[in-house]
Amino acid sequence: MKKILMAAAAAVFAVSGAAGAETVKIAWIDPLSGAFASTGQKGLQNFQFAADYFVNNQGGIDVGGEKVMFEILPYDGAEGFPSPKKSTLQAEKALGEGATFIAQGNSSGVAAALTDFVGKTNRRNPDNPVVFLNYSAVDPALTNDLCNFWHFRFDANSDIKMDALTDIMAGDENMKKVYLIGQDYSFGQAVAAGAERMLAAKRPDIEIVGNELHPIGQVQDFTPYARNVKASGADALITGNWGGDMVGLGKAILEADLGIPVYTYYAAADGITGLFGEAGDGVISLVAEGWGANPTEEFKAYHTAFKAQFPDSDISQPRIINVIGMLAQAMQAAGTTDPKSVAYAMENMEYESMLGTNVFMRADDHQAFQNVYINTHTNDGLPTNSAGADLDFDNSGYGILATSKVEMASMDMETTCAMTRP
Repeated sequence: MKKILMAAAAAVFAVSGAAGAETVKIAWIDPLSGAFASTGQKGLQNFQFAADYFVNNQGGIDVGGEKVMFEILPYDGAEGFPSPKKSTLQAEKALGEGATFIAQGNSSGVAAALTDFVGKTNRRNPDNPVVFLNYSAVDPALTNDLCNFWHFRFDANSDIKMDALTDIMAGDENMKKVYLIGQDYSFGQAVAAGAERMLAAKRPDIEIVGNELHPIGQVQDFTPYARNVKASGADALITGNWGGDMVGLGKAILEADLGIPVYTYYAAADGITGLFGEAGDGVISLVAEGWGANPTEEFKAYHTAFKAQFPDSDISQPRIINVIGMLAQAMQAAGTTDPKSVAYAMENMEYESMLGTNVFMRADDHQAFQNVYINTHTNDGLPTNSAGADLDFDNSGYGILATSKVEMASMDMETTCAMTRP
């Protein structure tokens, strides 16, 4: 499918209003304070930049013959760490301030609260619905038993990523023992359950020699966890930790000198890449969506423009590009900004992403499918942007290089979603 949106020529990035344009307000709710503030603040930069690049700096997008602009309204969803209660209160505030779309991603616990909030709100107010754009909360339950029509997930869920990761691990004949460490909430629990289930199916001879869950955002010293891994004789470590918890675990891993591969979901950027540096070269792996080993020229230009505006930040959550692009494409297809019409237009949508992959939004459960990569932490052979600069993170000279690709990963994955449509 041809892109409806054309990338901006990257030069000026101040939001320029179009005379008489409609403004669609998108409430962005994620941590802007506390232990995960860095992840949230950089995610917000990514959202604001994408909205400007694709929509606002073009003078808006054409929707049913009218120009439409996007406004990102930021709300702090943290009370020390991501809070379902505070995030729900912020969602209520956002609706009162005119938001018709809610974007959130950091914490599946928060996402579960928000999808419940949106469902109940829309049942009470069917003429004024709101759509939840989930860009990073990957607990499989959100598009299974907890699914609802108003929730769309743009990231590969944790089972999709684990399926790709365990395929690679199962192919290593020397892999006999695996250790699991994660945050003790729905996402961390889902990662552990997925690893146990899929390794057992693909390599029943592999032993899970440790499965530890810790309180999210509260562990000050991960040294005991790293020591447990080393004492277990594990051949590999899997962790879904993110934000400050990945930084803390990373420090402990480096100090313990585990000498084994470390498979992660979120060990990139936000200070993590800079922390690992040379010590993580060839040791740390990351399973994620992204640009792969050969980014498109369009993405190279986008990356160059982003770094010109935010030199100390990174495109660490590239799926945000797809959120904005697919939302705009759905509005154009629907010919309206009405949330219900946009939601229907997004079902079974195919979107040609500048990341070099098609994205398919399955109508059955509103789960997006796309390429998934196994990436290695390195400073050797990194792709470059249009200015010739390496696509590194944390301005460290180190980044991620895709070593394996799973095309449209797990598109045949079953769902237990029983969706009721309005």
